[in-house]
Amino acid sequence: MSRKFDIIIVGAGASGLTAAIQAARKGAEVLILEHMDKAGKKILATGNGKCNFTNEKQGIAYYNGKNPAFVLPVLEQFGLHETLQFFEELGIYPRNKRDGYYYPASGQASSILQVLLMECRRLHVRIAYHVGIRQIQKEAEGFSFYTKQGVFYSKFCILATGGKTAKKTGSDGSGNQYIVNFGHKLTDIVPALVQMQGKQSFLTEIAGIRAQGSIQLYIEHEKIAEDIGELQLTEFGISGIPAFQVSRHASYGLLYGKQVRAALNFLPEFSNEEVNTLLKQRFLVNGSGKNAAQALIGLFPQKLNNVLLKEAQLSPEKLAQNCTQKEIHALAQRIQTLWVDIIGTKGFENAQVTAGGVDTQEINPRTMESLLVPGLYFAGEVVDIDGLCGGYNLQWAWSSGFTAGNAAASAKNISD
Repeated sequence: MSRKFDIIIVGAGASGLTAAIQAARKGAEVLILEHMDKAGKKILATGNGKCNFTNEKQGIAYYNGKNPAFVLPVLEQFGLHETLQFFEELGIYPRNKRDGYYYPASGQASSILQVLLMECRRLHVRIAYHVGIRQIQKEAEGFSFYTKQGVFYSKFCILATGGKTAKKTGSDGSGNQYIVNFGHKLTDIVPALVQMQGKQSFLTEIAGIRAQGSIQLYIEHEKIAEDIGELQLTEFGISGIPAFQVSRHASYGLLYGKQVRAALNFLPEFSNEEVNTLLKQRFLVNGSGKNAAQALIGLFPQKLNNVLLKEAQLSPEKLAQNCTQKEIHALAQRIQTLWVDIIGTKGFENAQVTAGGVDTQEINPRTMESLLVPGLYFAGEVVDIDGLCGGYNLQWAWSSGFTAGNAAASAKNISD
């Protein structure tokens, strides 16, 4: 294999493969260095193996980081329309299944990876596997990559090394050292889109329950985030998409030693007054011959009913018709505000994405080029941008990868 290339990309994930394809389409000779035995392992795990690869809803509201607006110039170059067109040309027929979520019609994440790799082969992009990089050094004419397999050289470098989530897929944070060595700052890195661990003992009593509801996350008594959908209650805490959506904020709160609490609402579509009216109807009007536990049957799963009564300090054996207005009000409050003290998350290994990364103040948002090191570019999860559930993290990977690959190849053509 030749040791000199126009562009060397570190990382054969979603952003790295996209960067390679775009750079090669513009005539650049591209090599991808990958420390795993295969490319795109994390792609295969997305969307429970079905690969929710983008979403028709786009904008700052769906992305996080110190500066979420950083995504806008990138999405302007390669957004939803360009992504759908890109994959359709590669052979993916997109299906919009629900709430704007796009999946490949095959229902298989492997289809996305296969078409990316086929295009890399067609464009003669080289991918070297099992490459352990010891050092990347900036030279007058480009970059030198010192590896266990020898030294490689390139005019331009794109770091697409991913975050720290899912180590078994290769996303283990090993690329961060290269970034720091180039003089770049990393914002604090925490797990995002991850299950949260709770303190309350009642969690073991409601483990296994799935219930529609909302979650509001409070840090030091200030509401920071909220979401609605199917909550999954476990023996350790809270899971499900709504919990994932707010978890990055919990991770940061815990990192900084702050109090983090979640308020669960199992009737978010009702006002407080409407919940009180509903309970009065079930207890005082239709509760003849029933106790408090029986009056709740059919409203929530039985295990949840028991916990709600206990937290409202209302005996499940008390006759429904004998419950006081105060007791019914207390139960209504617990139904709409069941507090869970968050004491941790399930960590990077269980998280879907990493929050934090290369400080976007040090990157040109129109090219993804470093503002500190000419010829150095970034793409994907390694940057301080993370998206919500729903295809946003892959959209960021495609968009930032395209932008970096396009800019690096354009710079190469100018220098030639």
